Amino acid sequence: MVDHLANTEINSQRVAAVENCFGASGQPLAVPGRVLLGEGILTKECRKKPKPRIFFLFNDILVYGSIVINKRKYNSQHIIPLEDVTLETLPDTLQMKNRWMIKTSKKSFVVSAASLTERKEWISHLEECIRHLLTKTGRQPSTEHAAPWIPDKATDICMRCTQTKFSTLTRRHHCRKCGFVVCAECSRQRFLMPRLSPKPLRVCNLCYRQLLAEKKKEAEADRRQLDPIRSAIPGYEPSSGDDSDKSDDDKAEQWPADTEFYTSEVSWSSFHS
Repeated sequence: MVDHLANTEINSQRVAAVENCFGASGQPLAVPGRVLLGEGILTKECRKKPKPRIFFLFNDILVYGSIVINKRKYNSQHIIPLEDVTLETLPDTLQMKNRWMIKTSKKSFVVSAASLTERKEWISHLEECIRHLLTKTGRQPSTEHAAPWIPDKATDICMRCTQTKFSTLTRRHHCRKCGFVVCAECSRQRFLMPRLSPKPLRVCNLCYRQLLAEKKKEAEADRRQLDPIRSAIPGYEPSSGDDSDKSDDDKAEQWPADTEFYTSEVSWSSFHS
């Protein structure tokens, strides 16, 4: 399918249409060899509540964003390299059906399709693209994934101390390591996790202790590796180290409140051939 569509006029038009819908707020998507394979509306489990999102599947990236006017204007563009993606099928809940998790090293989240058939199509096409990319690059599937955030409404109390009850005055926070909903007292610490952000991020007390222990263990391993070098080189001194080398909070969406998403007769996605 990719070879058939690559460098064709119809593919160029499809990619240009996606770029136009995101406008100046989006990044350029047209690059040699990139093919738009499918698109559709999925429900994304966000921090506050599930929200409709537009998704575009290319042969090397997955793009999604917020819907302002369907098929005309989107914003809050996110681009995910497919070789960093791992998928996990999830069971239905009372609120969400046909669910699966999209896991990456920087962000993981849950989406759901309008039907079971649509979920199978998305997962099948995604897995085929991921497999092709990994074969092409020789990379192994990603094993490190960011924890998905537990939705705010999933708990009324702190998931660590289980004592603090959330209210208008007592805010919910999320640990960036485990994704748990925690209170301020249980998440006062910050820790630098370069894989997620160049700045120290909020973590719960338990994860902070675990991260400190891991850092100490890594430092000890590095020291043991350097010991033979130090003993073999007279006058060896280590470097001084002086050399320098959107959130899901969205604007109002023009989405019809009476639109029925989970219906067996309606398809919200399409794939190109």
